[in-house]
Amino acid sequence: MKKLLAMLLAVAMMAGTVSAFADAGSEPNWTEFDALIASIKSETDFAKREALMHQAEDMLMETGALVPLYYYNDMYMQKASVEGVYANLFQTKFFQYATNGDATNLNINLASEPDYVDPALNSSVDGACIAALTFGGLYTYDAEGALVPNFATGYEMSDDGLVYTFTLRDGLKWSDGSDLTAADFVWSWKRAAATETAADYSYMFNGIKGYPDELAVTASEDGKQFTVELTAPCAYMLDLAAFPTFFPVKQDVVEGAEGYKDADGNVVKPNAWALEAGYVTSGAYTLTEWKHNESMVFTKNPNFWDAENVKLETITMMLSADDTAIYGAYQAGDLDFCDSVPNDLVESLKEDPEFHLISALGTYYIIFNVKSPLFDGKTVEQANAMRQAFSYLIDRDYIIETVGQCGQEMANAFIPSGMADGNGGVFKANDADYTYPDADTVGYYNGEVDEAKAIELLESAGFEFVDGKLSDATPISFEYLTNESSGHVAIAECIQQDLSAIGITMTIRTCDWNVFLEDRKSGNYDVARNGWIADFNDPINMLEMWTTDSGNNDAQFGR
Repeated sequence: MKKLLAMLLAVAMMAGTVSAFADAGSEPNWTEFDALIASIKSETDFAKREALMHQAEDMLMETGALVPLYYYNDMYMQKASVEGVYANLFQTKFFQYATNGDATNLNINLASEPDYVDPALNSSVDGACIAALTFGGLYTYDAEGALVPNFATGYEMSDDGLVYTFTLRDGLKWSDGSDLTAADFVWSWKRAAATETAADYSYMFNGIKGYPDELAVTASEDGKQFTVELTAPCAYMLDLAAFPTFFPVKQDVVEGAEGYKDADGNVVKPNAWALEAGYVTSGAYTLTEWKHNESMVFTKNPNFWDAENVKLETITMMLSADDTAIYGAYQAGDLDFCDSVPNDLVESLKEDPEFHLISALGTYYIIFNVKSPLFDGKTVEQANAMRQAFSYLIDRDYIIETVGQCGQEMANAFIPSGMADGNGGVFKANDADYTYPDADTVGYYNGEVDEAKAIELLESAGFEFVDGKLSDATPISFEYLTNESSGHVAIAECIQQDLSAIGITMTIRTCDWNVFLEDRKSGNYDVARNGWIADFNDPINMLEMWTTDSGNNDAQFGR
């Protein structure tokens, strides 16, 4: 049955005629996708759940709104004197147990000015690193990437898998010395899930009873036990317990911040409490100095439960996205760790012992705004065909060889290679229950440039061609949005050249990190670069982000 569905979808993708997407305009009707994700979240049969997730990815890829380019790995530079820094598959870097020879300070760069340092509101990788440094959850990741207890000592699960009870460590403290108890987790989880907070990741709580505004989480009277009631068994519950959105924040500090609520008592600035240095934390470090757009200084927190194993007194973070300036600072000895290098130096640095290349679980892709004027006057089928045509024009191998340069794997599906399927296997694999539309490459296309196919799809969308080029009567012109990193700009330039082969005009707009994130999130773009690093090793993480109400739905599906 599942193979038959895959075959039907594959045929429909070529013709652009999946009835589930029929709508009056060019935007796909997204109610069926939303319902499918809801059914996945409530499904208790893990084999059936896997099949449903394949259906969801089929629907997502059929829109053409996501154009995967390659699957991520992760590179960074680190001085030989630095030890104890580690990362998980989700690109969160952990610095709290680092050492730097005899020095008491570590100088690092991750990115430019963070969008949020409030863990409930953050949705960026650099923000997750800051959250891991300054806050903590019930669980965390060790240097081998395994989940281990953090603020909890362990948990008990009911026989039906629907109730988790976590036991907290004795003597947990906030950085101001006050007690941190299970009640802080109750308030913080309810806050992060609540409608009024409008957190991008609020949907990650939707497997808990009472989501969003009556979350079924409770604390024991002595503050030692924290209990969570689920609507269905959750194979990745401990991953959630280690995720920044689930970290506790201090209620009186958050609610007491100037500007947090308006005169009518409505939350208007949920991050008002964490806009400057000095806010209360719970992790290994506190932020003691913040020169916006320049630097941040983190100082060891003596009230952290494992402070005796934290060796560095301070960690200083350079805030910049200028990879030339960053690498210059690294060469000069002003940085001990940096997360990026100029793109034109990658090849020469690969043999440097200070250059590190590690595994990651995620996908670099192009995203289309389905509400863009680019698709005005087109049917759903025609808009899908346009986006799929662009995908056939992009030379992914060239991008990997000349820009990526680190052996990235070409992507032919949104969910990355190697991700688990939640049922004891690997999701991106053909098996007895599922065959991908392009079975030979275990994806949706083979990744080869096919101008003839692109022209065929565009002609089906109403565009005219003369001698293999777009006719002046039916031009295509749009803007591509990216942040200023040299690697991202170089990829944009490759795509620009690929599309020009058949007469498509693409202009590139670069902007700084925070503006880029806001414009993409608000739909102020036609096409943009994007990337998603998994938050945990389960496909639902890369599917539920596209529901209509998700704060990470930058494609604007269903909006």
